[in-house]
Amino acid sequence: MQDANFSYLSLTPERQLDALASIGIYPQTGLIALNSYENRVSLFTDENDIRYVVKFYRPQRWSKEQLLEDHHFSLTLKEQGCLLAEPVTLNEQTLFLFEGYYFSLFRALSARNMEIDNIDQLYDIGIALGKMHRISSVQPFEHRESLNIQNMLTAPIEALQKSPYVPRFIRPKLFRCMHEIKTVVTEKLAAQTYTSIRLHGDCHSSNIMLHQEQIYLVDFDDCKMGPAIQDIWMLLHGSRQDKQLQLNMLLDGYQEEFDFDFSEFSLIEPLRSMRIIHYVSWINKRWKDPSFVVNFPWFKTDQYWKDLLQSLQQQLINMQAPALSLQPDYQQPY
Repeated sequence: MQDANFSYLSLTPERQLDALASIGIYPQTGLIALNSYENRVSLFTDENDIRYVVKFYRPQRWSKEQLLEDHHFSLTLKEQGCLLAEPVTLNEQTLFLFEGYYFSLFRALSARNMEIDNIDQLYDIGIALGKMHRISSVQPFEHRESLNIQNMLTAPIEALQKSPYVPRFIRPKLFRCMHEIKTVVTEKLAAQTYTSIRLHGDCHSSNIMLHQEQIYLVDFDDCKMGPAIQDIWMLLHGSRQDKQLQLNMLLDGYQEEFDFDFSEFSLIEPLRSMRIIHYVSWINKRWKDPSFVVNFPWFKTDQYWKDLLQSLQQQLINMQAPALSLQPDYQQPY
């Protein structure tokens, strides 16, 4: 269980340098903090002019076994031809411990984020995701979490109900709506048969990079078991027609590598609903971390909670609407 009062105040730059020195890595530049809320991630160049990224994992979030399984998954994908930012192996280890902090090294990529409005990139991203899923579907995780009602809805809702940050004026409507969503999502997931496979788990545009015009997947920190569509739906945005076109391009590439079960389209809105609630619970859980207060100042405003309620009410409507489908000229196998 994550300590609610944990912060990274003890992880000073000096302690990070000492941690790196403990595995024989000596930066010749300063540590440049990268954008990460859950972990502490920095870029540096070592004495041999090698550019690294060091990731210090949030204590008590994942067990040692879960972190190693994340690393093993990444290395397996890399060995079989996937392009990604995999952990560096030193003395046959990828995970290191220093004064209570697990940490890992990654080679830095000179890369840029995918362009979310560049439809041509989606075909190549689809190929990358299809290849990853073809490899990941061979065996399950043993220690990583599953994308399920308990982890994504039940526990988050219970935590929010105990939170002092949810305004009193909105609590009755908000939690009634959340429980309605839980009921609908539970029904939708029960009605849909799908295969649960190893996933990236947090496959949004910021975790897809272009390096030398090739697609690289980064940050497998949230890898988990779940349906394949979870690694696809977060890349869809805009109008229904926009999403149809994006989905078409993604799956054109995806099916070059792996067969996709089109019936999983019915899971898109339930999964979106789960993520919305899990996301707000995540901020609530981390609120005593000073970086969250700085980066999410809107969390304690009345307007945020009003907008959240409106979004959840819209999700109830979305989940009753016909599932997203491909464009009419795309051959569907059902």
